[in-house]
Amino acid sequence: MEQKNLVLALVLSAVIIIGWGILQTRLFPPPPVQQQTTSTTAQPSQTPPATGTQGTTTPAVGTTEPPLELVDRKTALARSPRVPIDSPQLKGSIALKGGRIDDVELVNFHETVDRQSPNIVLLSPKDAANAYFAELGWFGQGTKLPDDDTLWQADGDKLTVAKPLTLTWDNGQGVRFTRVFTLDQDFMFTVDQKVENAGTTPIELHPFGRINRTGTPVIGLSRILQEGPIGAFGPTADGARLQERQYHNLPDEYRKANLPTGSSKDCLPDNLFPSVGGWLGLNDKYWLVALVPDSKQPLQACYRWWQANAIDVYQTDYSGPPLSVPPGGKAEARASLFAGAKLVRLLDRYRDEFAGVGIPLFDRAVDFTGYLGGITYFLTFIAKPMFYLLDIIYRFIGNFGIAIMMLTVIVKAVLFPLANKSFRAMNRMKRLGPQVQELRTRLGDDKVRLNQEMMALYKREKVNPAAGCLPLVVQMPVFLALYQVLYVTIEMRQAPFFGWIKDLSVPDPTTVLNLFGLLPWSVPHGADGFLNAWGLDALPVIGHFLATLLSLFSIGVWPLVLGVTMFLQQKMNPPPPDPVQAKIFMFLPIMFTFMMAQFQAGLVIYWSWNNLLSIAQQWLLKRLDERRASK
Repeated sequence: MEQKNLVLALVLSAVIIIGWGILQTRLFPPPPVQQQTTSTTAQPSQTPPATGTQGTTTPAVGTTEPPLELVDRKTALARSPRVPIDSPQLKGSIALKGGRIDDVELVNFHETVDRQSPNIVLLSPKDAANAYFAELGWFGQGTKLPDDDTLWQADGDKLTVAKPLTLTWDNGQGVRFTRVFTLDQDFMFTVDQKVENAGTTPIELHPFGRINRTGTPVIGLSRILQEGPIGAFGPTADGARLQERQYHNLPDEYRKANLPTGSSKDCLPDNLFPSVGGWLGLNDKYWLVALVPDSKQPLQACYRWWQANAIDVYQTDYSGPPLSVPPGGKAEARASLFAGAKLVRLLDRYRDEFAGVGIPLFDRAVDFTGYLGGITYFLTFIAKPMFYLLDIIYRFIGNFGIAIMMLTVIVKAVLFPLANKSFRAMNRMKRLGPQVQELRTRLGDDKVRLNQEMMALYKREKVNPAAGCLPLVVQMPVFLALYQVLYVTIEMRQAPFFGWIKDLSVPDPTTVLNLFGLLPWSVPHGADGFLNAWGLDALPVIGHFLATLLSLFSIGVWPLVLGVTMFLQQKMNPPPPDPVQAKIFMFLPIMFTFMMAQFQAGLVIYWSWNNLLSIAQQWLLKRLDERRASK
């Protein structure tokens, strides 16, 4: 196979895989979240799941239903007295009614690049639209237990890093319940629960924890990273295995199970995980809410989905073994809750050091694996070290865009020997051009004889037609790994470069549709942006097609730079002898200009800078080769 055929195959394969990975989520987006508002009714949280013929009954962890009337977040917060949370990373409150952690905002993360924009709201009360909360408690028999309506008494007016908060409640039957909340400098709550039995009869209780979310979040390009239930379970921490589900797949699992009516909250066998310690939660692109039970505690964990009032509900929960509390005795249980941003180094630290034993596989909440076009790339071994290198450079430079450029220089330097070999092979191929053309003219349509003669020529002249492809083959995993780093790491979120690039993790905000910002109106980016801003979602199929088409023409400055540099680099290479191939290669810069306009600005800057370095490198190698030839 000729060099150009192999290069063409590699490039077109990348275009098809990456392009299809984008277009399938643009043309066939997930269904919108359904919400229904009529009258007000709330369901109890301690309802045990029903038994299904194909489901597995688990202990009564609790399955809170969303109310029929969903209220705004401010109204929902006002329905319970609260104790404020105040830390360097978090603010919010703990609900005294129910004793839940259901109000958390991230102090240092905002909705837009404007530092004055609202904080990211992570957790919200159960009555709010898009409710999202965490709860720890007990279930069992023999005494009255705290529930949704329980009003706890607080010993302080605020939860801070330096000041724990203790909640107490007496059930009137001689049993006293206590919850002590502590908070570290980052995003980890620890909750110590205690039950003291001053009654005359023994009681048996199970500790439980759950994270409950109402509504399906907007997940964008959901098929290139994991978003949904996640956890690590095993007989020991060393034997823990990551268990992941997707928001867009979990409902299908339950529907296919054909559970009888009333048993939709059961745990499917494939979603039931016996374990000792571990962790579980709900994972988003940049944010994680996860429960971390005591590392020595046996537990049964479950991922659940059901619909209530035409709204999707997702829940991850666990239950511990029974604890017997005799008269005069007490029982204790400890668990922690992470509610915050998925900072890579922070998750690494929790993995290695938390509570002296670490949290197994906690760093895997940042999904470096890479899924695109239905293919799993297993990029972690490249992407994570690449992130660390970028982060180290950033700490010296202070700009992730410059760090990406410096990383490109490092990659070029490492691959220079291959590039040199590749260029020399291409030069030899160029010198053989007249002989190859003579063979084509002489042998005409005899493809078999032509290939035999060409291979004999290459062997005689000691030329490897595939040698020129080595840098491309090696750089493709680097490109895909950087794509994953830019897409999944929160460190890249809202990281500025220079000029109009305020966020390297989103596409170039300039576009030809407003003359690169000269016209006084903004143009949305991406198909989702056009759907929402221009009301195209009202047209079910045509609207998505038009939005995708418009998004393809939202070409900014950096994608144009990419196209120009690709064209210039192409001009420096010998043209393919086949006219058809030559025309295809001429079209590739235009194709990549349109396609890369939808990618993160950081990735486009990387590729453009890589092209410029390649042009300079080829010029240098050409001079060196000419000097060698003249000797």
